[in-house]
This record gives sequence, structure tokens and C-alpha cells, in this order.
Amino acid sequence: MKTTISDFIIAFFDLLEAEGRALRRNAMNVGYGLGFVMLAMLVAGVAVAFLLWGIYLLLLGWFSPPVTALLMSLLALLLALLLLGVARWLTR
Repeated sequence: MKTTISDFIIAFFDLLEAEGRALRRNAMNVGYGLGFVMLAMLVAGVAVAFLLWGIYLLLLGWFSPPVTALLMSLLALLLALLLLGVARWLTR
């Protein structure tokens, strides 16, 4: 069986074509995954905002609006610091 250099070149380009299709498919999967993660982050942000707003409205019965706003800002800051700590712990 005789193979020529043209057979190797054709096989090489066939391999490149197959790998290019696999790369495109995997890139699309990564894109879809990132899109869903961004959507989940948006929904989670809205949920946290509603949670903080609900706690604010609950605390308005006991405190004045400026004090309640201060307490809610402190709660939001503590939540942000907690999430930062979790992120640092997960990325070690």
C-alpha cells in the first residue's frame, strides 16, 4: 500500500475539520452555560433585593425610616462580606 504526501495532507485537513466542529459545539455549550449562569445571578440578585426590602418593611414597624435604612445597609454589607469570604474559600 502506497501512501503519498497528499494522503497525509488530506487526512490532516480532515482531522482539522472534525476538531473545528467539536470546538464550535463545545464553545456553544460554554456560551449557553454562561448565559444561564448570568440569568441565575440576575434572578438571585432580584430575590436578595426583595428579601432586603421585605426585612426593611418589617423593621419599619419598630424603628424610624433612617434607622431602618441604616440597619438594612449593615445587613447588606454583612451579606456581601459573607459572600466574599465564601468566594475566597472556594477559590483556594
